[in-house]
Amino acid sequence: MLSALKQIFSPSPIKHQAYDTYVKLVEQSRQPVFYRELQVEDSIDGRFDIIVLHIFLVLTRCEQGASAQASEFAKFVSEAFFADMDRSLREMGVSDTGVSIRIKKMAQAYYGRMSAYKEAVHDETALAEALKRNVYRERDVPPQVIASLASYANRNERAIAGQPLEAILSGDVKFSS
Repeated sequence: MLSALKQIFSPSPIKHQAYDTYVKLVEQSRQPVFYRELQVEDSIDGRFDIIVLHIFLVLTRCEQGASAQASEFAKFVSEAFFADMDRSLREMGVSDTGVSIRIKKMAQAYYGRMSAYKEAVHDETALAEALKRNVYRERDVPPQVIASLASYANRNERAIAGQPLEAILSGDVKFSS
């Protein structure tokens, strides 16, 4: 009976590790290089898009692992993201009704970007187009800046793919610059 109660009230270790990983992804997403040199708009939308890009990079590695543990970890990383978005909206004073509407729109954007990046990740030109559409939202940004973000994403997709899945699942994700 006690073990059943522990399972109900204690988060699983993988959930805790996924949350820790999400925090690292947010920290990486807040690096000034994205907002200064790579000209991502330093706004709610810009930050949303850079976080989603980093989540994509980690979830892609989890898919390569093709294990139940990796799938559960990926699910918990996504849950941490949406819980963070919910919290942020509430802190900004959005009402309960408004939060649910905005989270629904964020979910559509999140899954749309995941799909676009998955299709384009191994083609830097296609990835640059997806980034222009999503991260830059068709703003007039020099093509070389967009290409630099696409190069960063491809470089990190390869770097994370080369990291042991066990390290990723324990929250030890390393990004290249």
